[in-house]
Amino acid sequence: MAAPEIRPRGARLPRSARRTQLLGAAREVFVAQGYHAAAMDEIAERAGVSKPVLYQHFPSKRDLYLALLEQHTDELVEATRRALASTSDNKQRVAATMEAFYAFIDSESESFRLVFESDFTSDAEVRELLETMQRRCAEAVAEVIEEDTGLSATEAQLLAVGLTGISHVTARWWIQAGRPVAREAAAALVSQLSWRGIGGFPKAEGRTEGKAGPA
Repeated sequence: MAAPEIRPRGARLPRSARRTQLLGAAREVFVAQGYHAAAMDEIAERAGVSKPVLYQHFPSKRDLYLALLEQHTDELVEATRRALASTSDNKQRVAATMEAFYAFIDSESESFRLVFESDFTSDAEVRELLETMQRRCAEAVAEVIEEDTGLSATEAQLLAVGLTGISHVTARWWIQAGRPVAREAAAALVSQLSWRGIGGFPKAEGRTEGKAGPA
């Protein structure tokens, strides 16, 4: 990964814009170096601000890391929800959700490293954020499964954990293996595998759109 660009110091920004700028600089440093090796000096330099300005927004490196991690875990959850809401056809929902995971992990910013390869999981709040992200993604999928199949909430949750787990594990393998096939093809293959499983569950009575069943 190329060294992030150091931004020149500039004019004063509104607080929200400055915060966005600082989070962007912090992401570059944390992705490249991990939590422990990252330094607030370097983050301030990347952002083109003084350390006092950085500390005005984030009192510590840990606070900065947690804010950044929360931002990216929220992004993944929202991407999952958007994919599920994008169609009423369940086969297409599976495909859209897989593509959302692969798109997140294939992002040029490599933000996925903060979410899936954090070197700071010894911190309780970091673990909680990551576990919450996984739970929220699974809950979003479980809501659709429960509604469409009539399975119990617990049964739907179990299936949803399995589906999201497939997404996470295969997408991480794909990126670590150096993208051996095109992203669209990889997501489609895993989508087909997942649909062959979840599509076998019959629709609940009265539910006809997006008919379940193997393709």
